[in-house]
Amino acid sequence: MTPLIDVSLVLVVILMVATPLALQSSIAFNTGSAGARRATPVKVPSRIDIALLSEQTVRVNHTVVARAQLAGTLGPLLKANAGGVVVVRCADGVTHGAFVDVLDEARALGAAQIVVVGS
Repeated sequence: MTPLIDVSLVLVVILMVATPLALQSSIAFNTGSAGARRATPVKVPSRIDIALLSEQTVRVNHTVVARAQLAGTLGPLLKANAGGVVVVRCADGVTHGAFVDVLDEARALGAAQIVVVGS
């Protein structure tokens, strides 16, 4: 009985060592071809970043504006960027109500897609 157990354990160890090698060799890589160089680039939609810094201040694409002026700043950007993505961040300490108000305002101004990102 002992030789059977020894042989079984040796086979298990061999299989444990050989399995990663077998899986590693099955990875396929696609190399670039001449046709890929002629492909037209895909237009990535630009995005508008909104960050709630406090209850009264909002940063829209690196421009800090008052919360009351968000519609005047965000409206022209959304009209110029039809179908773009609006990414919204919220600083710690900003109330849930203010955050939801900004989301609602962005949707009302015509944001097609709103993405909420953690700080």
